Amino acid sequence: MAATTALALSSGHQMPAVGLGVWRMDSPAIRGLIHSALRAGYRHFDCAADYKNEAEVGDALAEAFETGLVKREDLFITTKLWNSDHGHVVEACKDSLKKLRLDYLDLYLIHFPVATKHTGVGTTASALGDDGVLDIDTTISLETTWHAMEDLVSMGLVRSIGISNYDIFLTRDCLAYAKIKPAVNQIETHPYFQRDSLVKFCQKHGICVTAHTPLGGSTANTEWFGSVSCLDDPVIKSLAEKYGKTPAQLVLWWGLQRNTVVIPKTSKVERLEENFAVFDFDISGEDMEKIKALDRNYRTNQPAKFWGIDLYA
Repeated sequence: MAATTALALSSGHQMPAVGLGVWRMDSPAIRGLIHSALRAGYRHFDCAADYKNEAEVGDALAEAFETGLVKREDLFITTKLWNSDHGHVVEACKDSLKKLRLDYLDLYLIHFPVATKHTGVGTTASALGDDGVLDIDTTISLETTWHAMEDLVSMGLVRSIGISNYDIFLTRDCLAYAKIKPAVNQIETHPYFQRDSLVKFCQKHGICVTAHTPLGGSTANTEWFGSVSCLDDPVIKSLAEKYGKTPAQLVLWWGLQRNTVVIPKTSKVERLEENFAVFDFDISGEDMEKIKALDRNYRTNQPAKFWGIDLYA
């Protein structure tokens, strides 16, 4: 089944199916990587206040606009509200826009379904209590945060709004209280963490799923979380060989064939091009089943390492 190069969102906007995640990109390298990505055909960039590099991304984009490399209206820019700003949604969004040097966002996401101690707009600290555990704010509901997100749309600051790292229960709840339905749920999903029930639930209710960590974390998460990547799996390797693709290309196409958006991160220019060159083949139904059988329910992105609490428990 052929995937599409863009997915229609419930907000009426189109979202490019392959984007570039800028998490953990070194600030000095960002300009070159973003300009290389634009030249390779990327039009979708996934940012977040918590990545602490919105200003560098903004500078790179401003230069691209000035030199005529790309027009603002041809881009799809996502950023995310950090946990500590759930009570300051409008201010946090404006802070991100200022850093990104943009008038509007294509998509603004609630980064995690938890409010934490406010540390100043845009500072994105994860304050720990005296017990070494994340200082969670139990006074702000996700419903309150969502209604503030909806205000951003009516203010013209944001075109589409969505959620991230929400499970089925929280997503269902959001659908019940939302005046504007979440256009996207961005979650970790890859062949070792397929989350078929959550993906299907979202898609059934008109929520586009974006796969963060679509390559199973590869180098970055192995370094931070000691996780294992599906790219080294013998089944993935042999199927990649069969299709004349790299393991990463096969895994990204598998994500696209599930009708999810994929936002691989890379700091290497040659990988940028490789990760984008995935629209020219189809994985057979039989081979999709082989990949389905690899699921291990294996999460690689585990913030408990920093927060002293497993919020997924």
